[in-house]
Amino acid sequence: MLDKAKLSLRVSNAAFDDEIIDLIEAARLELIEAGVSGDKAMDDSDPLIKRAIITYVKANFGFDNPDYEKLNESFKSLKIHLSQSSDYHAIS
Repeated sequence: MLDKAKLSLRVSNAAFDDEIIDLIEAARLELIEAGVSGDKAMDDSDPLIKRAIITYVKANFGFDNPDYEKLNESFKSLKIHLSQSSDYHAIS
């Protein structure tokens, strides 16, 4: 997932790897807290999980992101959709 996130950010060096990894993990935790199963949140092959994580990373990477609001709303929408979908919902 790190390579996919870096590509989406147009980052080609390792200088920001720690920050990007932290954001990836934060996105996964937000999905889990919203009700997405842990197994699904860790599934980097799932296109909706990938999109949610990359959107979160793009929204929160760096300072003064002019696209933060738009990207954050997109992540929130994906998070709600995933948490309400029976294919992604954690079993209680």
